[in-house]
Amino acid sequence: MRNTLLYLAALSFSALAQDAVKELDTPYVPTPQAVVDRMLELAQVKSGETVVDLGSGDGRIMIEAARKYGARGFGVEIDPRLVQRSKEAAARAGVAGRVRFLQQDLFKTDFHEANVLTLYLLPDVNLALRPKILAELKPGSRVVSHDYAMGDWLPDAHETVTAPDKTVGARKESQVYLWTVPARMEGEWALAVRSEGKTRFMRLSLEQRYQFLSGSVAAPGERPLPLSEGRLRGEELRLALPAGIAGDEALVLTGRVTGNSARGKGWTAMRGPSPE
Repeated sequence: MRNTLLYLAALSFSALAQDAVKELDTPYVPTPQAVVDRMLELAQVKSGETVVDLGSGDGRIMIEAARKYGARGFGVEIDPRLVQRSKEAAARAGVAGRVRFLQQDLFKTDFHEANVLTLYLLPDVNLALRPKILAELKPGSRVVSHDYAMGDWLPDAHETVTAPDKTVGARKESQVYLWTVPARMEGEWALAVRSEGKTRFMRLSLEQRYQFLSGSVAAPGERPLPLSEGRLRGEELRLALPAGIAGDEALVLTGRVTGNSARGKGWTAMRGPSPE
């Protein structure tokens, strides 16, 4: 983790950038090994996936992702000395062919191919990156942050990890947060539900706030009813229809969203208005 001024310099605040040059000698804060291990475990990194580490320090997260999980990717670091140290460490670990380390502005970094994005930044930097993360990463990509959250984007998982070798703070523990980038479902959808040999057509009007969905569902010619529950985890969808819309009891739809379509057992949905 770099200090606040170094990362805010990436936002082109000129006064802060001048101060940041003087701060390059400030020691970085390494991620404790127990936290590295848990971040990668929680992200469920798989062989062949692309991992990107923003604020990569001495490269330990990227090196472990390649060494232990067979991942590929790159780290982004502002301090050239740490970039060089990371390259040397990757060579010693035998993973230099699978990981790279770049000295560049993390806000100008193209990370859209990442399956997993790891962060050890400060809260205001996380918040500044959040729109870019949501816009560029594919649905289902995992984001793991050490110690700092993402404001009102609630995590899918949050754990406290014992970290006896942590070099900052009185408490030898760290927070680890996990988010899964959600599919985009806000808008109008035509829903078809098959049950007891019949197909019922409905209109879904969805509002989305990160992984949470709200809105209404209506059968042709009937008044809309509010949805009971809606949630996404990447492309995985869980949507609860209220009682009376597709039968006498509430109905829970589970399935997968792919672009402008969604489907599960006994139902399909397409983006756009439903046939009346």
